Parts: sequence; C-alpha cells; structure tokens
Amino acid sequence: MTTKTIISCKNLSKSFNEGKLDVPVLKGINLEIQAGEKIAIVGTSGSGKSTFLHILGGLDLPSEGRVEVLGKDIATLSDTARGKLRNQSLGFIYQFHHLLPEFTALENVAMPLLIRGLSVTDASDQAISILDKVGLDKRLAHKPGQLSGGERQRAAIARALVTQPNAVLADEPTGNLDHKTAMRIFDIMQTLNQEMGTAFIIVTHDRQLAEKMDKIYTLVDGELTLA
Repeated sequence: MTTKTIISCKNLSKSFNEGKLDVPVLKGINLEIQAGEKIAIVGTSGSGKSTFLHILGGLDLPSEGRVEVLGKDIATLSDTARGKLRNQSLGFIYQFHHLLPEFTALENVAMPLLIRGLSVTDASDQAISILDKVGLDKRLAHKPGQLSGGERQRAAIARALVTQPNAVLADEPTGNLDHKTAMRIFDIMQTLNQEMGTAFIIVTHDRQLAEKMDKIYTLVDGELTLA
C-alpha cells in the first residue's frame, strides 16, 4: 500500500530578529507527514511549537529550508496561491475557537466553503453534515456566545474539516477544556481521522492526548526528535 506525503519539511530553520541579534527558534528540522497520520508535537512553552505549526501551514515562512504541501514549495507561491492551497488542503484548529461571534454555528462552518466559491445551498448542506458528525445538529442556529466551551471547540473542528482537508493543524485544541470534554473532542477528531483519512498534527501540553497519537515528537532547543 503506497502512502501519500501531505506535508514535508527539509532542513527547516527559523530565526527572529531581536535588535541586532538573530534568535534561532527552529534548527534544521526534517519531517514527513503521511496521509491519515496522527502526530503530536510536545515541548515546553516558548519552545517554538506554534511557530513550527504556522510554518507547516504556510502562515509563516522559514528562514532556511523548505516546506512542501502536496509537493508544492509554499515559499515559492504567491500570497493568493498560498491562501488557496491552505483553503483547499489544510484545516486549522486553535486553543481559542476563533469563531466569528455575529454568525451562527452553521454560518461559521460554511464560511470556508463560501470563500472557496460554493453556493450558499451547497455550503450549508456540507456544513450541516459535518456539524451533525460533531454532535451539533441541534445547535445550527446558535451563535458562539450561546454555546458552551466544548460546543464552540466542536464547531471549530467542524469548520476545520468541512473542506475535507488533507491535513488539520491543531494548536492546543483542548487546552481550554476540562479533561472529560477534552477527551470527547479527541474522540471526535479520531473518528473523523478514520472516516476521512485526514492527517492530524497536534501541538499539545496534554501528555495523555499525545499518547493517543501515532507518533510523538518533542521540540527542544529548536530541534525536533521522535519521542
């Protein structure tokens, strides 16, 4: 059975300028993520985990090395082409849900499809289907302020998955939730991973969550190692 590489990075390094100093955050990282893989990235606060995730998703660019998404070097793409690749191939989940407060759960989840150019009817149908999968079929018309923390995060997961991306990049997706809700959120991600073949790359402090993944990588002093 052949595997499909979704994201790869080669000799990836990232530095930030602080005055006259270049401060290295990531150092010569090599990684390949295959279709359907579940990967955890752990490390202390300030170790560069979020920076690494942003670079993998094309939200930031490396100082050296390259990142390829489905074989395309994202640094060589225009901003428009990079945005299109993200919309078509990647989903993002954050610690804070980042739902738009003035829109309903249905409208928030349908938005990536509307941006892609789908009709309102088609976008709504697909949004309803994924919201049903995460158990929010009775909450379609509720705005984020009317949802619990766990429900908001489930809506954020639905929004990330509605485009049927090749990979989802999740930054502390359960960090704001109690343990029981966090485990339910993970179970939803696990089910969707199995049903849709979506790869998950999750940055987390939660060791119990990390141990449920296929692989655990540790980021220490800018270097990524397989735990």
